[in-house]
Amino acid sequence: MAHRPKRTFRPRRADSSDSDGAQETFAEPGATGEQAARDPAVEGPPSGRGHAEVAELLRRGRGRRRGRAWASSRHAARAAPRLDESSDVPESRMVDLSADEEDGAHHSSESKDDQSSSPNSSRTLEDEFSSVVNIPDAAVMQATYRKCKLARAQEDYISLDVKHTFTNSGMKKNSEDSESEPDDFKDIMPFTPKPQTLRQRMAEETTTRNEETSDDSQDEKTQDIWEQQQMRKAVKITKIISIQEIESAMHALLLKQAMIFMKRRQDELKHESAYLQQLSYKPETSINKSLAMDEKTQWILEEAESRRARRRQARVLSGNCTHEEGTSSDDELSSADMIDFQKSQGDILQDHKKIFEDVHSDFCNIQNILLKFRQWREKFPDSYYEAFISLCIPKLLNPLIRFQLIDWNPLKFDSIGLKQMPWFTSIEEFIDCSMEDSKKEDSSDKKILSTVINKTVIPRLIGFVEFIWDPLSTTQTTSLVTQCRMILEEHSTCENEVNKGKQDLLKSIVSRMKKAIEDDVFIPLYPKSAVENRTSPHSKFQERQFWSGLKLFGNILLWNELLPEDTLQELGLGKLLNRYLIIALLNAIPGPDVVKKCSQIAAYLPEKWFQNSAMRTSIPQLENFIQFLLQSARKLSRNEIRDEVKEIILILVKIKALNQAESFIEECHLDHLRSVIKEFE
Repeated sequence: MAHRPKRTFRPRRADSSDSDGAQETFAEPGATGEQAARDPAVEGPPSGRGHAEVAELLRRGRGRRRGRAWASSRHAARAAPRLDESSDVPESRMVDLSADEEDGAHHSSESKDDQSSSPNSSRTLEDEFSSVVNIPDAAVMQATYRKCKLARAQEDYISLDVKHTFTNSGMKKNSEDSESEPDDFKDIMPFTPKPQTLRQRMAEETTTRNEETSDDSQDEKTQDIWEQQQMRKAVKITKIISIQEIESAMHALLLKQAMIFMKRRQDELKHESAYLQQLSYKPETSINKSLAMDEKTQWILEEAESRRARRRQARVLSGNCTHEEGTSSDDELSSADMIDFQKSQGDILQDHKKIFEDVHSDFCNIQNILLKFRQWREKFPDSYYEAFISLCIPKLLNPLIRFQLIDWNPLKFDSIGLKQMPWFTSIEEFIDCSMEDSKKEDSSDKKILSTVINKTVIPRLIGFVEFIWDPLSTTQTTSLVTQCRMILEEHSTCENEVNKGKQDLLKSIVSRMKKAIEDDVFIPLYPKSAVENRTSPHSKFQERQFWSGLKLFGNILLWNELLPEDTLQELGLGKLLNRYLIIALLNAIPGPDVVKKCSQIAAYLPEKWFQNSAMRTSIPQLENFIQFLLQSARKLSRNEIRDEVKEIILILVKIKALNQAESFIEECHLDHLRSVIKEFE
């Protein structure tokens, strides 16, 4: 009987859900006759054989059992048992021994018969199988596993380019078996959308975020919201509401006091002016209305006169005999009003002390807070400057500085200066320590003080200027000028911010002075017959109002070098001197009193305006004043009042009206006064 050609067996790979992914499938080494009959690769009975032989082969093959087993990488780690000649392959270690489709068509029926009947066929197939399939031992498998694990561990990131392919178990074939698969399995449509990779999700999220914040107009609003959120983390929003309430209470108290003085001055001005008008023209009015008005006016005028008498007596006791009526601030309170004011102020200050009474000093003391930042700056300078602490400190200290400024009144002559305040000295020390580091010469910490002044002090000053400051008060104006001069001149390192704060402050000052000129300056004009008598009520009222206006003129010019020259000249010279004071002087009787008033006007003028040595003509805004001086000098010269004429020449020389003074000397033949001009040239 002819032997069947040798069959080769190759390993077949099969998918598995096992995580190790190292499963293998092998062909069964002992195919029986029944298997051969069932194998679709085996054709019909070979030629030359009868049906009896085929039946015999089938009978013998039924006793043999076709087996199929799957071997995994975990089981393969164990040693494979040796195939015995007299026994079948163990079920746990059996492999698929189905015939190869490519070689099955070439097998003859004779070889099948001989193989199935030969007792040595199993041994022969085992030997052939062992020579083809090389199963690694446990040591090799463990070494391979450790090598793969080490390779994965060396990667410190997950690649974004990983492609996840989802296939059903059993569908995955290698390139060798792909040709044997049916066409239906080549193109498998997924039933769910393919999941996005990490890069795709990041790109989608970034695109959405950019679309939401694409509007540039929202940047500033977003920055403000972020700053407010950060401030809420550092400061309790309630260490702020209490401070605001006390600030508002103190501001309201001072505003009430300022309104009392302003209303009283305006009421006195209105009633006294109306009373003097009645005396001048004696209008016909009903008796009842006249009496009612007289009673109210009488009471107001008596109160005003009593206050003037008390001030006059106080000046006599102090030895001040050069005072002019009308230059007093008239800011005395009645006894009842003073008691009420002091009580309200005491209550506010008592509440002021309770704000931080239960707070540790490390969180409410500016010096302790800055010490923490200083330690951070010294130990970790890089992180300190990268965190932009210089921008955070002014916002953090804002409520604490406002707490110290609650009792600060820049309008009081004995008010403490900013330089003497604890918060000011603490910030200066913090900045000085920062400047000692040579590596940080351009440190932004030096701008902290300027930022604090701009964000905290200047807004408070603006509130005083707009609502509480009385420009007619020389004491208040002098104190305010001192505080503003220190703020605006000595601490302007942060130019952009300070310039903005400076402009806001100066605008409020100019606006308040304009309002004072419009509301508080009133110089009445009466007939000469009414003012010739210096003791008449008309003359006294006119004198008080002129000196009050002249006092405001001097207070305005105290802002020299803080306000621009053109602004100052417009306010002081254009709106006040030329519109009110000169008109009153033109209606006055020439004499020593007029020269005294003119000398006081010239004394208020800033010397800086006339420092140009080549200047021989004064500034244009003083032209009306110069013409009045020349007119008065001519009248006095005709009356041979030589001392007052010389005084007028000195005034002309001081304001650099040299050409006009020389012309007047030549015109009046006052050659002895030429030496006065030469002294100032």
